[in-house]
Amino acid sequence: MSPLAPPSRRRAAWLKGEQRLRETVRSARASVRARRHGPGSMPDFLVIGGMRCGTTSLYSYLAQHPDVEPAIGKELQYFTVFHDRGERWYRGHFPPATPGRHTFEASPYYLYHPLAPQRIAAAMPEGRFVALLRDPAARAVSHYRHSVERGVEPLSFADALAAEDERLAPYLGHDVTSREAHAALRSFSYASRGLYADQLERWFEHVPREQVLVLKSEEMYADPAPVYDRVLDFLGLAPHTPDRFGVFSRPKPRIDAPADSTLAELERRFGPHNDRLANLLGWSSSWPAELSTPTSTSNPG
Repeated sequence: MSPLAPPSRRRAAWLKGEQRLRETVRSARASVRARRHGPGSMPDFLVIGGMRCGTTSLYSYLAQHPDVEPAIGKELQYFTVFHDRGERWYRGHFPPATPGRHTFEASPYYLYHPLAPQRIAAAMPEGRFVALLRDPAARAVSHYRHSVERGVEPLSFADALAAEDERLAPYLGHDVTSREAHAALRSFSYASRGLYADQLERWFEHVPREQVLVLKSEEMYADPAPVYDRVLDFLGLAPHTPDRFGVFSRPKPRIDAPADSTLAELERRFGPHNDRLANLLGWSSSWPAELSTPTSTSNPG
């Protein structure tokens, strides 16, 4: 697989600049809020992932709930990238504690990063956590498209998969906190992020299972209303209907369809891991073999 229209260096630089500006503005707003009102409350719940699994759509639905006030910004990444900034910095992004009002954020990196579950469990022992999981082969293709758009992926899809272990080896199990580690783990973990059983088992070492709700992205894509109802029930929130159930994602660049051989090998690799996930969660099955694309009813990212 190769990009049909890889982004120009100018566009890639613009996207990186946009992200940095967004983070700077968000931190400035949080600082102003903290000075005026003191640090806010810790979140009541988190959407923890996975990446390219519909978290932006779920975040948008929850942010519209009348009893919910989200943090300043969707992905704060405190328990991963910005943990050294301290809890006061994190709490500055949230409103003061108010009876009957709930607050949250959504950072898909939390599901995958090795240190996130332990850090979150210590900071939010009573918290609740929602994970959306998508067919890992479809997720990997979408992740690749995202990295191409960001201008960080020069390889074809097949070559990127072949290079993944070597790219991540210096970090997984070793350095997972440096800027270089975060860049590699967030950008090049196409297959690794689809090993959901490994990630959830790590979460369950630190967080009781009853505090984690795991859902299939495809079910939300196909019929978001009942999935959203399940999330609200799990979080103890009153029934609510968003203004609309729609797509909340930036369009990604077009890429060639994956070669049949590449996709077959990827699905073969995921097979035993999908079976482990089904056993772990008590699911009757995980995903079909074919690479499916979500409908227009929800986030295709």
